[in-house]
Amino acid sequence: MADNEASPNPVEDDVVDPWNVVSKSVKGVDYDKLIKRFGSQKIEVALLERMEMLTGKPPHHLLKRGVFFSQRDLSQVLDLYEKGKPFFLYTGRGPSSEAMHLGHLIPFIITKYLQDTFNVPLVIQLTDDEKFLWKDLTVEEAHRLAYENAKDIIALGFDVNKTFIFSDIDYIGSSSAFYMNMLRIQRCVTYNQVKGIFGFGDSDCIGKISFPAIQAAPSFSSSFPHIFGGRKDIPCLIPCAIDQDPYFRMTRDVAPRLGYPKPALIHSQFFPALQGAQTKMSASDPNSSIFLTDSDKQVKTKINKYAYSGGGSSVEEHRKTGGNCDVDIAYQYLTFFLEDDEKLQQLKQDYSSGKLLTGELKKVLIEILQPLIKQHKERRAAVTDETVKEYMTPRKLAFDY
Repeated sequence: MADNEASPNPVEDDVVDPWNVVSKSVKGVDYDKLIKRFGSQKIEVALLERMEMLTGKPPHHLLKRGVFFSQRDLSQVLDLYEKGKPFFLYTGRGPSSEAMHLGHLIPFIITKYLQDTFNVPLVIQLTDDEKFLWKDLTVEEAHRLAYENAKDIIALGFDVNKTFIFSDIDYIGSSSAFYMNMLRIQRCVTYNQVKGIFGFGDSDCIGKISFPAIQAAPSFSSSFPHIFGGRKDIPCLIPCAIDQDPYFRMTRDVAPRLGYPKPALIHSQFFPALQGAQTKMSASDPNSSIFLTDSDKQVKTKINKYAYSGGGSSVEEHRKTGGNCDVDIAYQYLTFFLEDDEKLQQLKQDYSSGKLLTGELKKVLIEILQPLIKQHKERRAAVTDETVKEYMTPRKLAFDY
């Protein structure tokens, strides 16, 4: 049942859907259970070893550490690469706030690695239409936020010759190919199916019910004739957080009926809120998140004041029993952003033994995040409106097929 619709979340289970992530455990979502429930497959070491053998590049630390932990048809993408056949990357961002937070970076960091490693084109969807439908935003504001978020994405260094970023509001209105694929998808999916997959109710607006087809359409190469010359047989690989999987289970079900290849996926774990791993970060709660616009002082204050600790209730207790890295947010954040495997392992050992105190662990995190965010702000400041226009103009990409 690789692509079956997920059944509604039982009360005793973690709640994971495109809009809500809540775990009953302080350790966060049980990802092994989620793999079984969603019908995906674990990213095994053998798959990463094959990737390294084919590309000559070591797996990204987010892959090695299991931050990206689940996949659909990744082995088939590697088969294509081994045979010299083309594929492309697709990921996205829902622009609900002017400032992105650290959690928003995770899919883009791995996408940048994949683009560099496999030398393939990339499409990035900015779902400003979705945010207008779900959030208390005007359509004009949602559209403006898409362009602001594009600057943060561009600042990560994607190859402009191989990357097309688009706003749904702009692109759907200008691309008959994209709209035709939306229509094809919409005709294949019944109202009962979208209710079952996404939990829509009778009071939800019709825009929400039709939106899944919009998020599905970039999975198909024929949606981008300016890139792929009208070819409909080029598969894609989608890096995303696991909560987005329902969209692509639906897409994979529809694809064969339309004569298109199923999209492959790799899924990431959630980047937890500062208050603990039971929820993911929220752009609407400034104290749950560290934003890419935060100052050094704000980064330090948020981590010291709000980051949930797995340490003992006193120094004496901590020295005696050690800290719990499974729930400690400073350590969890380090698994995302500290690239040095040996240093991370040493920190885990020292914290777990009680040798390293919570405040000392938080200090390590602060010293990593402050320069990371400062450098990002500098790169973003260098992104001009002309640069954004270049990435967001439909054009032929440097792609040999």
